[in-house]
Amino acid sequence: MSRCTLRNIFTVLIYAGVAIFLYPYVTGHFSSAIFYLVAGIGLAVVCGILRCVCIEGDCTDREATAHALERSSNVGGSHPKAHS
Repeated sequence: MSRCTLRNIFTVLIYAGVAIFLYPYVTGHFSSAIFYLVAGIGLAVVCGILRCVCIEGDCTDREATAHALERSSNVGGSHPKAHS
């Protein structure tokens, strides 16, 4: 699984944690609000930390695209900075 995929999965799980946190306030079920508060914020914080750890040192999409274009343009040829 690529880092980009993991980043997207953890981002969705962060938003799911926020939705779990807000559920009792939207539905009006305040009797179990503490459970939803702990579960939602816990999920959001854990997934946020994992997202940071998993993408540490990851380049941005723009840098990855530029690097891929550079590699594809140099296939079979010499390096542009190579001396002849």
